[in-house]
Amino acid sequence: MAGTTDDLRRIARDPAAFEVFYRRHAESVSRFVARRVTDPHTVDDVTTEVFLAAIDTAGSYRPERGSEVAWLFGIARNAVAIEQRRAARELHKTGRAAGRRDLDADDIARLEERIDAERAARPLVAAIAALPKSLRAIAELVDADGIPVADAAAALGIRLGTARVRLHRARRLLRDATLPDLATSMEGS
Repeated sequence: MAGTTDDLRRIARDPAAFEVFYRRHAESVSRFVARRVTDPHTVDDVTTEVFLAAIDTAGSYRPERGSEVAWLFGIARNAVAIEQRRAARELHKTGRAAGRRDLDADDIARLEERIDAERAARPLVAAIAALPKSLRAIAELVDADGIPVADAAAALGIRLGTARVRLHRARRLLRDATLPDLATSMEGS
């Protein structure tokens, strides 16, 4: 069995040894994958991944843990599992995006205009982001989003008085920070 171990380890560095190994096992690995994957392109991709992984891990083969075929099928099993997880993630993403429509040129132009229009507010949003979490939420809603304090308090599930105190503290911190002109402009809201 030592000859088999040496032969197997050679596939990582000897293309001729790999070709012999590949020809010996390609059909059985492909059948193994095809029993678990239904798309022909994916079967081909996963089969390729199995042999690439075999090249990468040939040095770790231990004959006492099983035959060369068992080792290769273990790699194939892992490659199929990886592919199934990837496909599940892709399906999840597709499902999440199912209700969305593709953006046409007009949509993109409108979004670009909106992004440009909001450019002036970015320094304010960045300054607010540096506030403590309890003050950040009220400042974002009132000063960045223009929501009345009472509505912001309701959205946050806090009393109006608490919202006013937090907003005052947030504005004071912003005024004391490096952006006094932003804090001054917020005082009017």
